[in-house]
Amino acid sequence: MFRWGILSTAKIGREQVIPQLQDSENGVVTAIASRDHARARAVADRFSVPLAYSSYEELLASDEVDGVYIPLPTSQHIEWAIKAANAGKHVLCEKPIALHANEIAPLIAARDANKVLVCEAFMVTYHPQWRKVRELLADGAIGRLRHVQGAFSYFNADPSNMRNKPELGGGGLPDIGVYPTVSTRFSTGREPLRVQATVERHPEFGTDSYASVKADFGDFEMSFYCSTQMALRQLMVFHGEEGYIEVTAPFNAGDYGHAAITLHNQNHEEARVFRFPCVRQYRLQAEAFVRKARGGDEEVFPLEQSVLNQAFIDAVYRAAAHDGWETV
Repeated sequence: MFRWGILSTAKIGREQVIPQLQDSENGVVTAIASRDHARARAVADRFSVPLAYSSYEELLASDEVDGVYIPLPTSQHIEWAIKAANAGKHVLCEKPIALHANEIAPLIAARDANKVLVCEAFMVTYHPQWRKVRELLADGAIGRLRHVQGAFSYFNADPSNMRNKPELGGGGLPDIGVYPTVSTRFSTGREPLRVQATVERHPEFGTDSYASVKADFGDFEMSFYCSTQMALRQLMVFHGEEGYIEVTAPFNAGDYGHAAITLHNQNHEEARVFRFPCVRQYRLQAEAFVRKARGGDEEVFPLEQSVLNQAFIDAVYRAAAHDGWETV
């Protein structure tokens, strides 16, 4: 079994990732680290994890760990991913892996120098829902794709939450704006050429709390909005000349509904529904990661793709600073 170590006791790890790592067919969590040893021990006991460390450095030095999952605040991702790679550990790091695209190059260098696998944790790219969208588009199910529409929003007014702290990499675009971008790039295989954007910042927190984005992909357009101060919503629609694909609960099934795809024909007279019940996308991600780390021929989300996705987000911020198009 692949032996996972967890750097921090973050909520996403406790509530989503650690349980699915423990249930995976090829991995087990053997260690958890926190700067508060009592907290590390409490979370370790909750999930029957044998080792608890009071520093991240101790975990990285452990011979009982093959790879790490990093759910630290965004501002610390690159630092600790590089340290983990230099310690010879494989790395699965929460998104966004960096605050700027140019920060990823040193991590790529560390990955290559230490011959380890380092991936950004875009779990949606492992979900059969998104692989089906990609298949339908490639098969011409909606004819020529003309427009992609997306939305991702939630309401979070907690000033202590890292998503509302700019110094920790908070904000709507880093937290959720990355999902419409990555899912469009993943399912179409295309890259944006230029973007326009409006970005609003929260008057108290200083983070981007609303963004409206338009992207030119050459032969189709994409538009999406994201917000940390609006009612819960997730939506992705791929509209073509001969039909459209509506993706329900595209990023987080549960709070946002059940994962499904509806394929509508040109005249809206027929609809085929593809449902994906009981899919555990974090488990699928972990299992694929382990197979790749062990030398398997597995599709994962490589750092080179992370650079391209972050370049999109970087361009959105630049575009918001002026009225006009910004090259990606």
